Amino acid sequence: MSKTTLIKGADWAIVWDAGAKRHAYRRGADVAFAGDRVTFVGEGYEGAADVTLDGSGLMVMPGLVNLHIHSSNQMAYKGVREDHGTPDHQMTGLYERMQAFVISAAGKKAATELAYIELLQGGVTTVMDLTGDYPGWIETVAASGMRAYLAPQFASAGWYMDNPQEVKFAWDEGAGRQQFEAALALSDEIERHASGRLSPVIFPAQIDTVSEELFRDAIAVAKRTGRLMTTHIAQSVVEFREMIRRTGMSPVQWAEKIGLLGPRTVLGHAMFVDEHPAIRWHTRRDIAILAETGATVAHCPMPFALYGETLNHFGGYVARGVNLGMGTDMAPHNLLEEMRLALLLGRVASHDVYSVQARTLLDAATIAGSRALGRDDLGRLAPGAKADLVLVDLKHPGMVPARDPLRNLIHTAADRAVRDVYVDGSCVVKSGRATGLDGREAAGILEQEQARMLADARLHDYRHRHGDEISPLSLPML
Repeated sequence: MSKTTLIKGADWAIVWDAGAKRHAYRRGADVAFAGDRVTFVGEGYEGAADVTLDGSGLMVMPGLVNLHIHSSNQMAYKGVREDHGTPDHQMTGLYERMQAFVISAAGKKAATELAYIELLQGGVTTVMDLTGDYPGWIETVAASGMRAYLAPQFASAGWYMDNPQEVKFAWDEGAGRQQFEAALALSDEIERHASGRLSPVIFPAQIDTVSEELFRDAIAVAKRTGRLMTTHIAQSVVEFREMIRRTGMSPVQWAEKIGLLGPRTVLGHAMFVDEHPAIRWHTRRDIAILAETGATVAHCPMPFALYGETLNHFGGYVARGVNLGMGTDMAPHNLLEEMRLALLLGRVASHDVYSVQARTLLDAATIAGSRALGRDDLGRLAPGAKADLVLVDLKHPGMVPARDPLRNLIHTAADRAVRDVYVDGSCVVKSGRATGLDGREAAGILEQEQARMLADARLHDYRHRHGDEISPLSLPML
Protein backbone atom coordinates (compact mmCIF):
# COMPACT_ATOMS: atom_id res chain seq x y z
CA MET A 1 0.00 0.00 0.00
CA SER A 2 1.34 3.43 -0.95
CA LYS A 3 2.42 5.70 1.85
CA THR A 4 0.75 9.10 2.17
CA THR A 5 2.81 12.27 2.40
CA LEU A 6 1.15 15.40 3.77
CA ILE A 7 2.42 18.94 3.31
CA LYS A 8 0.65 20.62 6.21
CA GLY A 9 -0.36 24.26 6.17
CA ALA A 10 1.63 25.60 3.22
CA ASP A 11 1.71 29.40 3.39
CA TRP A 12 0.83 29.56 -0.31
CA ALA A 13 -0.21 27.04 -2.95
CA ILE A 14 -0.87 27.42 -6.66
CA VAL A 15 -3.88 25.15 -7.11
CA TRP A 16 -6.03 24.20 -10.07
CA ASP A 17 -9.51 25.74 -10.12
CA ALA A 18 -11.30 23.09 -12.20
CA GLY A 19 -14.50 25.12 -12.55
CA ALA A 20 -12.73 28.17 -13.95
CA LYS A 21 -10.05 26.05 -15.69
CA ARG A 22 -7.20 28.16 -14.36
CA HIS A 23 -4.54 28.32 -11.68
CA ALA A 24 -5.36 30.18 -8.46
CA TYR A 25 -3.72 30.94 -5.12
CA ARG A 26 -4.74 29.27 -1.88
CA ARG A 27 -3.40 30.25 1.55
CA GLY A 28 -2.82 27.80 4.39
CA ALA A 29 -3.24 24.77 2.15
CA ASP A 30 -2.81 21.11 3.00
CA VAL A 31 -1.53 19.00 0.11
CA ALA A 32 -1.46 15.21 0.35
CA PHE A 33 -0.23 12.62 -2.11
CA ALA A 34 -0.06 8.85 -2.07
CA GLY A 35 1.96 6.84 -4.56
CA ASP A 36 2.12 8.86 -7.76
CA ARG A 37 -1.13 10.84 -7.28
CA VAL A 38 -2.28 13.91 -5.43
CA THR A 39 -5.11 12.89 -3.10
CA PHE A 40 -6.04 16.13 -1.33
CA VAL A 41 -5.67 19.88 -1.87
CA GLY A 42 -7.43 22.24 0.52
CA GLU A 43 -7.84 23.05 4.18
CA GLY A 44 -8.16 20.75 7.17
CA TYR A 45 -6.88 17.41 5.88
CA GLU A 46 -8.15 14.75 8.30
CA GLY A 47 -6.80 11.56 6.78
CA ALA A 48 -3.83 9.51 7.89
CA ALA A 49 -0.31 10.48 6.85
CA ASP A 50 2.85 8.40 6.95
CA VAL A 51 5.06 11.46 6.43
CA THR A 52 4.12 15.02 7.41
CA LEU A 53 6.08 18.03 6.17
CA ASP A 54 5.67 21.45 7.74
CA GLY A 55 4.41 23.76 4.98
CA SER A 56 5.11 27.02 6.81
CA GLY A 57 7.44 29.23 4.80
CA LEU A 58 6.71 27.25 1.64
CA MET A 59 4.74 27.60 -1.58
CA VAL A 60 3.55 24.39 -3.22
CA MET A 61 3.09 24.54 -6.99
CA PRO A 62 2.76 22.10 -9.88
CA GLY A 63 5.88 20.84 -11.62
CA LEU A 64 6.87 22.62 -14.82
CA VAL A 65 6.67 21.10 -18.31
CA ASN A 66 9.60 21.80 -20.64
CA LEU A 67 8.76 20.97 -24.27
CA HIS A 68 12.13 21.44 -25.97
CA ILE A 69 15.65 20.57 -24.86
CA HIS A 70 18.75 19.08 -26.47
CA SER A 71 20.36 17.40 -23.50
CA SER A 72 23.30 15.84 -25.31
CA ASN A 73 25.07 18.91 -26.69
CA GLN A 74 24.06 22.25 -25.20
CA MET A 75 26.08 21.99 -21.99
CA ALA A 76 29.21 21.55 -24.13
CA TYR A 77 28.49 24.91 -25.77
CA LYS A 78 28.68 26.87 -22.50
CA GLY A 79 31.18 29.69 -22.95
CA VAL A 80 31.13 29.01 -26.70
CA ARG A 81 27.67 29.74 -28.03
CA GLU A 82 26.57 32.87 -26.21
CA ASP A 83 28.32 35.46 -28.43
CA HIS A 84 28.70 33.37 -31.56
CA GLY A 85 26.81 34.36 -34.69
CA THR A 86 27.12 34.58 -38.47
CA PRO A 87 26.20 37.98 -39.97
CA ASP A 88 25.56 36.40 -43.38
CA HIS A 89 22.85 34.21 -41.80
CA GLN A 90 20.97 37.07 -40.17
CA MET A 91 23.26 36.60 -37.14
CA THR A 92 22.32 33.04 -36.18
CA GLY A 93 25.35 30.82 -35.59
CA LEU A 94 23.31 27.62 -35.87
CA TYR A 95 24.69 26.29 -39.14
CA GLU A 96 28.33 27.16 -38.57
CA ARG A 97 28.24 25.79 -35.03
CA MET A 98 26.57 22.51 -35.94
CA GLN A 99 29.18 21.82 -38.61
CA ALA A 100 32.27 22.82 -36.64
CA PHE A 101 31.61 21.47 -33.16
CA VAL A 102 31.26 17.69 -32.89
CA ILE A 103 30.71 16.16 -29.46
CA SER A 104 31.81 12.64 -28.52
CA ALA A 105 29.54 10.03 -26.96
CA ALA A 106 31.28 10.53 -23.60
CA GLY A 107 30.69 14.28 -23.85
CA LYS A 108 27.03 13.75 -24.74
CA LYS A 109 26.41 11.51 -21.74
CA ALA A 110 28.08 13.97 -19.37
CA ALA A 111 26.14 16.86 -20.91
CA THR A 112 22.86 14.98 -20.44
CA GLU A 113 23.53 14.30 -16.77
CA LEU A 114 24.34 17.96 -16.06
CA ALA A 115 21.37 19.18 -18.11
CA TYR A 116 18.92 17.05 -16.13
CA ILE A 117 20.35 18.29 -12.84
CA GLU A 118 19.72 21.87 -14.00
CA LEU A 119 16.22 21.03 -15.15
CA LEU A 120 15.20 19.37 -11.90
CA GLN A 121 16.71 22.04 -9.68
CA GLY A 122 14.67 24.61 -11.62
CA GLY A 123 11.37 22.86 -10.93
CA VAL A 124 10.93 20.97 -14.21
CA THR A 125 9.24 17.61 -13.72
CA THR A 126 8.37 16.72 -17.34
CA VAL A 127 10.59 17.27 -20.37
CA MET A 128 10.68 16.59 -24.10
CA ASP A 129 14.28 15.75 -25.02
CA LEU A 130 15.24 16.00 -28.71
CA THR A 131 18.55 14.33 -29.29
CA GLY A 132 20.42 11.63 -31.12
CA ASP A 133 21.07 8.18 -29.79
CA TYR A 134 24.27 7.45 -27.89
CA PRO A 135 25.11 4.73 -25.37
CA GLY A 136 23.60 5.49 -21.99
CA TRP A 137 21.07 8.17 -23.00
CA ILE A 138 17.96 6.34 -21.82
CA GLU A 139 19.46 5.13 -18.55
CA THR A 140 20.91 8.56 -17.69
CA VAL A 141 17.49 10.14 -18.17
CA ALA A 142 15.79 7.40 -16.16
CA ALA A 143 18.28 7.80 -13.28
CA SER A 144 17.34 11.48 -12.99
CA GLY A 145 13.80 10.61 -11.90
CA MET A 146 12.36 12.96 -14.53
CA ARG A 147 9.22 12.25 -16.53
CA ALA A 148 10.64 12.37 -20.06
CA TYR A 149 9.39 12.25 -23.63
CA LEU A 150 12.42 11.12 -25.60
CA ALA A 151 12.75 11.98 -29.28
CA PRO A 152 15.51 10.20 -31.23
CA GLN A 153 16.09 12.17 -34.41
CA PHE A 154 16.40 11.23 -38.07
CA ALA A 155 16.96 13.27 -41.22
CA SER A 156 17.38 12.86 -44.96
CA ALA A 157 20.04 15.56 -45.18
CA GLY A 158 22.62 17.43 -43.15
CA TRP A 159 23.58 21.08 -43.33
CA TYR A 160 27.05 22.11 -44.42
CA MET A 161 28.89 25.26 -45.47
CA ASP A 162 31.77 25.82 -47.85
CA ASN A 163 31.48 29.60 -47.86
CA PRO A 164 30.20 32.14 -45.30
CA GLN A 165 27.06 33.15 -47.20
CA GLU A 166 25.42 29.86 -48.09
CA VAL A 167 23.95 26.88 -46.24
CA LYS A 168 23.94 23.72 -48.34
CA PHE A 169 22.30 20.31 -47.91
CA ALA A 170 23.99 16.92 -48.21
CA TRP A 171 21.07 14.62 -49.14
CA ASP A 172 21.17 10.88 -48.49
CA GLU A 173 17.68 9.39 -48.42
CA GLY A 174 19.04 5.90 -47.76
CA ALA A 175 20.85 7.06 -44.63
CA GLY A 176 17.73 8.93 -43.55
CA ARG A 177 15.71 5.72 -43.87
CA GLN A 178 18.23 3.85 -41.75
CA GLN A 179 18.08 6.57 -39.10
CA PHE A 180 14.28 6.41 -39.18
CA GLU A 181 14.25 2.66 -38.60
CA ALA A 182 16.82 2.97 -35.82
CA ALA A 183 14.76 5.73 -34.19
CA LEU A 184 11.65 3.55 -34.30
CA ALA A 185 13.51 0.62 -32.73
CA LEU A 186 14.83 2.90 -30.00
CA SER A 187 11.32 4.28 -29.48
CA ASP A 188 10.06 0.77 -28.79
CA GLU A 189 12.83 0.36 -26.21
CA ILE A 190 11.88 3.67 -24.58
CA GLU A 191 8.24 2.63 -24.40
CA ARG A 192 9.16 -0.64 -22.67
CA HIS A 193 11.38 0.98 -20.04
CA ALA A 194 10.71 -0.31 -16.54
CA SER A 195 10.51 3.15 -14.95
CA GLY A 196 7.13 3.86 -16.56
CA ARG A 197 8.13 7.54 -16.84
CA LEU A 198 9.58 7.47 -20.37
CA SER A 199 7.64 7.88 -23.62
CA PRO A 200 8.86 7.98 -27.24
CA VAL A 201 8.31 10.85 -29.68
CA ILE A 202 8.63 10.71 -33.48
CA PHE A 203 11.25 13.31 -34.41
CA PRO A 204 12.04 14.23 -38.04
CA ALA A 205 14.84 16.64 -37.25
CA GLN A 206 14.05 19.82 -39.20
CA ILE A 207 11.47 20.94 -41.72
CA ASP A 208 14.26 21.56 -44.27
CA THR A 209 16.38 18.39 -43.72
CA VAL A 210 13.70 15.70 -44.10
CA SER A 211 12.22 14.75 -47.46
CA GLU A 212 8.48 14.95 -48.03
CA GLU A 213 8.29 11.19 -48.44
CA LEU A 214 10.04 10.53 -45.14
CA PHE A 215 7.93 13.16 -43.39
CA ARG A 216 4.74 11.50 -44.66
CA ASP A 217 5.93 8.06 -43.52
CA ALA A 218 6.80 9.47 -40.09
CA ILE A 219 3.37 11.09 -39.83
CA ALA A 220 1.76 7.75 -40.69
CA VAL A 221 3.73 5.96 -37.96
CA ALA A 222 2.76 8.61 -35.41
CA LYS A 223 -0.92 8.19 -36.30
CA ARG A 224 -0.73 4.41 -36.18
CA THR A 225 1.05 4.28 -32.82
CA GLY A 226 -0.56 7.32 -31.19
CA ARG A 227 2.87 8.77 -30.49
CA LEU A 228 3.59 12.48 -30.38
CA MET A 229 5.59 14.20 -33.11
CA THR A 230 8.03 17.08 -32.93
CA THR A 231 10.31 18.92 -35.35
CA HIS A 232 12.16 22.20 -35.76
CA ILE A 233 10.33 24.68 -37.96
CA ALA A 234 10.52 28.41 -38.74
CA GLN A 235 13.71 28.64 -36.71
CA SER A 236 15.71 30.90 -39.04
CA VAL A 237 15.42 33.32 -41.93
CA VAL A 238 17.72 30.98 -43.87
CA GLU A 239 15.23 28.14 -43.46
CA PHE A 240 12.23 30.29 -44.43
CA ARG A 241 13.91 31.36 -47.66
CA GLU A 242 14.99 27.81 -48.48
CA MET A 243 11.45 26.48 -48.08
CA ILE A 244 10.08 29.28 -50.24
CA ARG A 245 12.66 28.36 -52.90
CA ARG A 246 11.66 24.68 -52.79
CA THR A 247 7.91 24.84 -52.32
CA GLY A 248 6.69 28.40 -52.84
CA MET A 249 5.23 28.20 -49.31
CA SER A 250 6.27 29.24 -45.85
CA PRO A 251 7.54 26.39 -43.66
CA VAL A 252 4.30 26.42 -41.64
CA GLN A 253 2.10 26.37 -44.75
CA TRP A 254 4.06 23.49 -46.25
CA ALA A 255 3.83 21.58 -42.96
CA GLU A 256 0.06 22.00 -43.06
CA LYS A 257 -0.05 20.76 -46.65
CA ILE A 258 1.71 17.48 -45.85
CA GLY A 259 -0.42 16.81 -42.77
CA LEU A 260 2.22 17.44 -40.13
CA LEU A 261 0.26 19.88 -38.01
CA GLY A 262 -2.26 18.81 -35.38
CA PRO A 263 -2.87 18.57 -31.62
CA ARG A 264 -0.27 15.77 -31.31
CA THR A 265 2.54 17.82 -32.86
CA VAL A 266 5.00 20.04 -30.98
CA LEU A 267 6.85 22.57 -33.12
CA GLY A 268 10.25 23.74 -31.99
CA HIS A 269 10.31 27.56 -32.27
CA ALA A 270 7.83 28.42 -35.08
CA MET A 271 9.15 31.95 -34.70
CA PHE A 272 10.02 33.16 -38.20
CA VAL A 273 6.49 32.99 -39.54
CA ASP A 274 5.28 34.92 -42.57
CA GLU A 275 4.43 38.09 -40.64
CA HIS A 276 7.58 38.25 -38.50
CA PRO A 277 9.42 41.58 -39.02
CA ALA A 278 12.55 39.73 -40.18
CA ILE A 279 10.49 37.96 -42.87
CA ARG A 280 7.60 40.23 -43.94
CA TRP A 281 6.32 37.70 -46.47
CA HIS A 282 3.24 38.68 -48.46
CA THR A 283 0.96 36.14 -46.75
CA ARG A 284 -0.39 36.53 -43.21
CA ARG A 285 -1.63 32.98 -42.61
CA ASP A 286 0.91 31.16 -40.46
CA ILE A 287 -0.28 32.03 -36.95
CA ALA A 288 -3.89 31.31 -37.89
CA ILE A 289 -2.81 27.90 -39.24
CA LEU A 290 -1.01 27.10 -35.98
CA ALA A 291 -4.13 27.98 -34.00
CA GLU A 292 -6.60 26.20 -36.26
CA THR A 293 -4.65 22.95 -36.43
CA GLY A 294 -4.08 22.83 -32.67
CA ALA A 295 -0.32 22.37 -33.03
CA THR A 296 1.78 23.43 -30.05
CA VAL A 297 4.69 25.85 -30.31
CA ALA A 298 7.61 25.26 -27.95
CA HIS A 299 8.97 28.76 -27.38
CA CYS A 300 12.65 29.08 -26.38
CA PRO A 301 13.49 32.80 -26.23
CA MET A 302 17.13 32.67 -25.12
CA PRO A 303 18.96 31.46 -28.27
CA PHE A 304 17.19 33.98 -30.48
CA ALA A 305 17.57 36.87 -28.05
CA LEU A 306 21.32 36.26 -28.00
CA TYR A 307 21.55 37.23 -31.66
CA GLY A 308 18.98 40.00 -31.53
CA GLU A 309 15.66 38.36 -32.46
CA THR A 310 12.45 37.50 -30.64
CA LEU A 311 9.00 36.02 -31.16
CA ASN A 312 6.58 38.63 -32.46
CA HIS A 313 4.97 38.36 -30.01
CA PHE A 314 4.14 36.04 -27.08
CA GLY A 315 0.86 37.65 -26.09
CA GLY A 316 -0.20 37.86 -29.72
CA TYR A 317 0.27 34.12 -30.31
CA VAL A 318 -1.74 33.31 -27.19
CA ALA A 319 -4.50 35.83 -27.94
CA ARG A 320 -4.90 34.33 -31.42
CA GLY A 321 -5.38 30.84 -30.02
CA VAL A 322 -1.96 29.21 -30.38
CA ASN A 323 -1.08 26.65 -27.70
CA LEU A 324 2.22 28.22 -26.70
CA GLY A 325 4.47 26.18 -24.42
CA MET A 326 8.00 26.73 -23.15
CA GLY A 327 11.38 25.12 -23.67
CA THR A 328 15.06 25.63 -22.94
CA ASP A 329 16.85 25.11 -26.22
CA MET A 330 20.27 25.87 -24.72
CA ALA A 331 22.15 26.04 -21.44
CA PRO A 332 21.28 26.99 -18.82
CA HIS A 333 18.30 24.65 -18.74
CA ASN A 334 16.54 27.03 -16.38
CA LEU A 335 12.89 27.25 -17.35
CA LEU A 336 12.05 29.86 -14.71
CA GLU A 337 14.68 32.23 -16.13
CA GLU A 338 13.38 31.48 -19.61
CA MET A 339 9.87 32.38 -18.49
CA ARG A 340 11.07 35.77 -17.27
CA LEU A 341 12.88 36.44 -20.53
CA ALA A 342 9.80 35.48 -22.56
CA LEU A 343 7.68 37.84 -20.47
CA LEU A 344 10.06 40.77 -20.91
CA LEU A 345 10.62 40.22 -24.62
CA GLY A 346 6.88 39.81 -25.15
CA ARG A 347 6.30 43.23 -23.62
CA VAL A 348 9.11 44.80 -25.61
CA ALA A 349 7.85 43.34 -28.89
CA SER A 350 4.26 44.39 -28.21
CA HIS A 351 5.05 47.70 -26.49
CA ASP A 352 2.37 46.66 -24.00
CA VAL A 353 2.81 45.88 -20.30
CA TYR A 354 -0.48 43.97 -20.28
CA SER A 355 0.21 41.74 -23.29
CA VAL A 356 1.87 39.06 -21.17
CA GLN A 357 1.76 38.53 -17.40
CA ALA A 358 3.24 36.13 -14.87
CA ARG A 359 0.11 33.97 -15.08
CA THR A 360 0.53 33.77 -18.88
CA LEU A 361 3.97 32.27 -18.47
CA LEU A 362 2.83 29.89 -15.72
CA ASP A 363 0.12 28.60 -18.06
CA ALA A 364 2.69 28.20 -20.85
CA ALA A 365 5.02 26.19 -18.62
CA THR A 366 2.27 23.99 -17.16
CA ILE A 367 -1.14 23.74 -18.83
CA ALA A 368 0.02 24.41 -22.40
CA GLY A 369 2.67 21.74 -21.93
CA SER A 370 0.25 19.19 -20.52
CA ARG A 371 -2.19 19.95 -23.36
CA ALA A 372 0.57 19.35 -25.90
CA LEU A 373 1.30 15.96 -24.33
CA GLY A 374 -2.38 15.02 -24.21
CA ARG A 375 -2.21 14.78 -20.42
CA ASP A 376 -4.83 16.23 -18.07
CA ASP A 377 -2.93 14.89 -15.06
CA LEU A 378 0.17 17.09 -15.45
CA GLY A 379 0.83 20.78 -14.93
CA ARG A 380 -1.76 21.29 -12.20
CA LEU A 381 -2.15 20.82 -8.47
CA ALA A 382 -5.44 18.99 -7.95
CA PRO A 383 -6.72 15.66 -6.61
CA GLY A 384 -6.10 12.92 -9.16
CA ALA A 385 -3.23 14.73 -10.85
CA LYS A 386 0.24 13.25 -10.88
CA ALA A 387 2.24 14.01 -7.74
CA ASP A 388 4.67 16.24 -9.64
CA LEU A 389 5.22 19.06 -7.14
CA VAL A 390 7.64 21.90 -6.48
CA LEU A 391 8.21 23.33 -3.00
CA VAL A 392 9.44 26.93 -3.10
CA ASP A 393 11.28 28.48 -0.13
CA LEU A 394 9.42 31.68 0.71
CA LYS A 395 12.21 32.69 3.12
CA HIS A 396 14.75 32.93 0.32
CA PRO A 397 15.76 36.60 -0.08
CA GLY A 398 14.44 36.62 -3.62
CA MET A 399 10.97 35.62 -2.39
CA VAL A 400 10.71 38.18 0.43
CA PRO A 401 8.28 39.86 0.89
CA ALA A 402 5.93 37.17 -0.44
CA ARG A 403 3.07 39.45 -1.36
CA ASP A 404 2.76 37.77 -4.80
CA PRO A 405 5.03 34.71 -4.77
CA LEU A 406 4.52 33.76 -8.43
CA ARG A 407 5.77 37.18 -9.52
CA ASN A 408 8.70 36.91 -7.14
CA LEU A 409 9.59 33.48 -8.46
CA ILE A 410 9.54 34.53 -12.11
CA HIS A 411 10.93 38.05 -11.82
CA THR A 412 13.48 37.62 -9.03
CA ALA A 413 14.24 34.31 -7.37
CA ALA A 414 13.88 31.69 -10.15
CA ASP A 415 15.56 28.33 -9.41
CA ARG A 416 17.42 29.75 -6.41
CA ALA A 417 14.26 29.46 -4.32
CA VAL A 418 13.34 25.91 -5.39
CA ARG A 419 13.81 23.68 -2.34
CA ASP A 420 12.28 20.28 -3.08
CA VAL A 421 10.88 18.65 -6.22
CA TYR A 422 8.75 15.51 -6.52
CA VAL A 423 8.01 13.42 -9.62
CA ASP A 424 5.41 10.67 -9.30
CA GLY A 425 5.55 11.26 -5.55
CA SER A 426 9.30 10.54 -5.35
CA CYS A 427 11.66 13.25 -4.13
CA VAL A 428 14.07 14.05 -6.98
CA VAL A 429 15.42 17.30 -5.51
CA LYS A 430 16.00 17.66 -1.76
CA SER A 431 17.12 20.97 -0.26
CA GLY A 432 18.12 22.23 -3.70
CA ARG A 433 20.17 19.19 -4.75
CA ALA A 434 19.20 16.47 -7.23
CA THR A 435 18.94 13.09 -5.55
CA GLY A 436 19.37 10.74 -8.51
CA LEU A 437 22.34 12.34 -10.30
CA ASP A 438 25.58 13.60 -8.78
CA GLY A 439 27.18 15.53 -11.65
CA ARG A 440 30.72 15.91 -10.28
CA GLU A 441 32.29 13.23 -12.46
CA ALA A 442 30.22 14.39 -15.44
CA ALA A 443 31.50 17.95 -15.00
CA GLY A 444 35.11 16.81 -15.27
CA ILE A 445 34.37 14.71 -18.35
CA LEU A 446 32.51 17.55 -20.03
CA GLU A 447 35.38 19.97 -19.43
CA GLN A 448 37.80 17.60 -21.16
CA GLU A 449 35.39 16.87 -23.99
CA GLN A 450 34.72 20.55 -24.65
CA ALA A 451 38.46 21.17 -24.99
CA ARG A 452 38.69 18.30 -27.47
CA MET A 453 35.63 19.61 -29.37
CA LEU A 454 37.25 23.04 -29.76
CA ALA A 455 40.57 21.60 -30.91
CA ASP A 456 38.88 19.20 -33.36
CA ALA A 457 36.86 22.00 -34.95
CA ARG A 458 39.70 22.33 -37.48
CA LEU A 459 38.66 18.92 -38.86
CA HIS A 460 35.05 20.00 -39.52
CA ASP A 461 34.94 23.75 -40.01
CA TYR A 462 34.87 24.89 -43.65
CA ARG A 463 37.69 27.37 -42.89
CA HIS A 464 39.62 24.81 -40.78
CA ARG A 465 39.63 27.09 -37.75
CA HIS A 466 40.26 26.17 -34.14
CA GLY A 467 37.19 26.58 -31.96
CA ASP A 468 38.79 29.57 -30.25
CA GLU A 469 38.87 31.34 -33.62
CA ILE A 470 35.21 30.60 -34.28
CA SER A 471 34.18 31.75 -30.81
CA PRO A 472 36.92 33.85 -29.17
CA LEU A 473 37.06 34.44 -25.43
CA SER A 474 35.08 37.42 -24.18
CA LEU A 475 38.26 39.12 -22.88
CA PRO A 476 41.81 39.20 -24.30
CA MET A 477 44.34 36.89 -22.69
CA LEU A 478 47.44 38.62 -21.25
